[in-house]
Amino acid sequence: MGTAVGGERSVPRYVQIADEIVQQIRAGVLAPGDMVPSESELVDRYGVSGGTIRKAMVEVRASGLVETRHGKGSIVKDRPPVRHRSSDRFRRSLRQGGKAAYLAESAQSGATAKVSVLYIGPMEAPEDAAERLGVPAGTQVLARRRLYFRNGTPVETATSYLPWDVVKDIPELFAENPGGGGIYARLEDHGHEFEEFVETLQGRPASKAESSELALSPGAPVIHLIREARTTEGRVVEVCDTLMAADQFVFEYRIPAVD
Repeated sequence: MGTAVGGERSVPRYVQIADEIVQQIRAGVLAPGDMVPSESELVDRYGVSGGTIRKAMVEVRASGLVETRHGKGSIVKDRPPVRHRSSDRFRRSLRQGGKAAYLAESAQSGATAKVSVLYIGPMEAPEDAAERLGVPAGTQVLARRRLYFRNGTPVETATSYLPWDVVKDIPELFAENPGGGGIYARLEDHGHEFEEFVETLQGRPASKAESSELALSPGAPVIHLIREARTTEGRVVEVCDTLMAADQFVFEYRIPAVD
């Protein structure tokens, strides 16, 4: 958590409270699935203001040990976050083995994963997606919008934008289930061999609409990830715009130390 800088090195009261709650979780006093006491309960227990408790809970949430859901309060996590091994998750061997990245990674973390398809069909390309695809803004593209669940809780939304001239002759991409290995496997089946995937990540507070869709507390942290799927011919054939509940995911990168 940290200590105050200065001669006395005094620890703020909210940090002390947060440390105690975290230690209760790690010691099993608060078990996986338990509710963290409410703000009013903690105010009575520690004899401090609601503002102090709210600051303490910011620290507790930063530990990654609890998840806070709008209207429900804070719950001790029962499983570790899904770990995105971002250097490995889109290997061709996984696609050829029929494994979709999110479902495979969720299974490795011991979670039950589900994907709900919200929309598949034509859409005018948003400005950012159009620029990345190399087409004018407003050009018709295929959009595939999904909502991902982990243990019954919505944790991620993703919208894929694909060039119409690429997808129009691949009927599987218009289906709710495009088949084993997902849309990348179908694209490669039709000659679009991938060279690399480029991801850009940014952390920020969720908007009101995003908080509602992901059942988060207002202003909860989210990860905004945009991925470009590039072929060996240098063309971007998919842009995936993804929003993720920050406390549900850990990103792991393998970076070579040689040229």
